Amino acid sequence: MSGHRRLRIGLVGLGRLGQIYARDLATRIPETRLVAVADPAAGVAAAAAETYEVPRWSTDSLAVLDDPDVDAVVIVSPTHTHRDLVIAAAERGKTIFCEKPPALSLDETRAMKDALTRAGVFFQMGFMRRFDAGYAAAKKRLAEGAIGTAVLFKSTSRDPYRTTLEYADPKSSGGMILDMGIHDFDLARFFMGEVKTVHAIGGTLAYPELDTVGDLDNAVVSLVFADGRLGMVDLSRNGIYGYDISTELLGTEGTLRIGYLRETPLYVMKKNQIAHDTVPHFMERFAGAYTAQLQDFARNVLQGRPAPVTIDDGLGALRIAVAARESQATGRPVDVASV
Repeated sequence: MSGHRRLRIGLVGLGRLGQIYARDLATRIPETRLVAVADPAAGVAAAAAETYEVPRWSTDSLAVLDDPDVDAVVIVSPTHTHRDLVIAAAERGKTIFCEKPPALSLDETRAMKDALTRAGVFFQMGFMRRFDAGYAAAKKRLAEGAIGTAVLFKSTSRDPYRTTLEYADPKSSGGMILDMGIHDFDLARFFMGEVKTVHAIGGTLAYPELDTVGDLDNAVVSLVFADGRLGMVDLSRNGIYGYDISTELLGTEGTLRIGYLRETPLYVMKKNQIAHDTVPHFMERFAGAYTAQLQDFARNVLQGRPAPVTIDDGLGALRIAVAARESQATGRPVDVASV
């Protein structure tokens, strides 16, 4: 394919993240052209189409999938819609990018995998942390043996405030362990390989109103990897001070620590006090990673390269999340393979 061809993209879902994807696909990635957008909410797709000069918009997702001018579909709609959209896109022979989590259950994810296999279409899963400069550099340094063998994986995800009750509802998002934790579980597999057992504890401790939808606001998940190495993930909705995402890999010859909390490179120093600001939320912390991820997707398709993040990666991370959720509910360790 010539270097000048651009992938014609149809975007489904224009929520918080969908808006960022629309901007990137339309203005920041030379390999893509945003030709169609859809969102069921009144006026949302029309507004995005006007902002980014997108020729076609709809309140119906299928209009994007049926569009003959769309080469590739980018799915950023709510998790509970992913299965049907991915299967429909696959049946129409479209190239697909789907945001995490793949779906709310393993059965739905396996149904997606079957449809993708049958159709033989290109599919890339969205786990943007892999495309963040810090995580990408750590992966490279680990492979080079910079810290010897990594023996302990430790990952923290803290949101500065709770999500809406509507979003927190496990029926919509899968709940905190699945929706938030899946990033950390993906990183666990990315750096350390498959997980054998998980043991999770959690509670609704900071925001009692989350009890009304059946979700948690804090959880700690211990992991034992297939080869006996160890891991720990802690999740919180009450970071309060800022958006705090960090990962440590403790090795036999050193440690890699990924992440930062200070957003602006400035300290304000006064008597007995040194202060700095903090990262506000995911849109700021992972702005570069989201763009890099979509650009990678477009380049893989245009250059005929395999997807670096597959439906199997989605399935693997989801399986750990489901096992952790089960462990938290029963109070017992859960064998991941049994899920």
